[in-house]
Amino acid sequence: MNAQTINDLAVTEERRTGGLPRFITDTSAVFRREFMLVLRDPFSLVFSLLQPLVFLALFAPLLAGLIGDGGIGGANTLQWFLPGVVVMICVFGTGMVGSNLQYEMQTGSYERILATPLSRSSILTGRALKEFAPLVVQALMITLIASIFGVTLYPVQMMLGMLILGVFGIGLGALSYALAIATHGKEWMFWTIQQTLTFPLLILSGMMLPLDSGPAWMQIVAKINPLTYVVNAERELFAGNLDSLAVLWGAVAAVAMCAGGLAVGIRTISRSAR
Repeated sequence: MNAQTINDLAVTEERRTGGLPRFITDTSAVFRREFMLVLRDPFSLVFSLLQPLVFLALFAPLLAGLIGDGGIGGANTLQWFLPGVVVMICVFGTGMVGSNLQYEMQTGSYERILATPLSRSSILTGRALKEFAPLVVQALMITLIASIFGVTLYPVQMMLGMLILGVFGIGLGALSYALAIATHGKEWMFWTIQQTLTFPLLILSGMMLPLDSGPAWMQIVAKINPLTYVVNAERELFAGNLDSLAVLWGAVAAVAMCAGGLAVGIRTISRSAR
């Protein structure tokens, strides 16, 4: 082992054990790299709005016809339905990011990143934080489009709703990365698990239909579904209610998802690098 190799190993070890400042620096570097990929392909952000727009354009009128002129809980039907669509953007957008990591593992670029002096936790955290900006942009775009059709905008409350969604999306994105690593070499398993979990969680959160009249078992499952609290919080905020207890519970659920997702993701990526 020559002097240059020893020096490189020393630098690597210093970067990995540099504490919080080094973690922030490494995370920032990973975030910039991942975010530049998004900026190079902005059309993907616009294209990903197609499905939410279809839900908004077709499902909301059907729901309005079913409920009647009274709306849901005294709120305009579109005003009630829009937060669920925004949450759907978050779940679909961040829940599928693991597929990008699987592609990188197939091409070998992921292994090259692992070979850098970046800490394992910063690699996952930087990737997860990257999901925040596209999510907020997409949610704002769909909200502005909905305002054309009569949705009342409450800017302060909606920005808080975007923040809650962003925090939740970071955790969900980290779990998606962890699932991609765990199913490496079996891409079909990633999509099977992802799709199997996504739709039941969305439906059992009351995203598309109110669950008040549903069977008892469905309401019980909804209460242990963290997405339910996020959806309820978004509905209160999009209705202009800032002091609702549902907003607090939604924020708690988002922070818990973020912390849990990052913990699982960091642990998974650290094990995969051994």
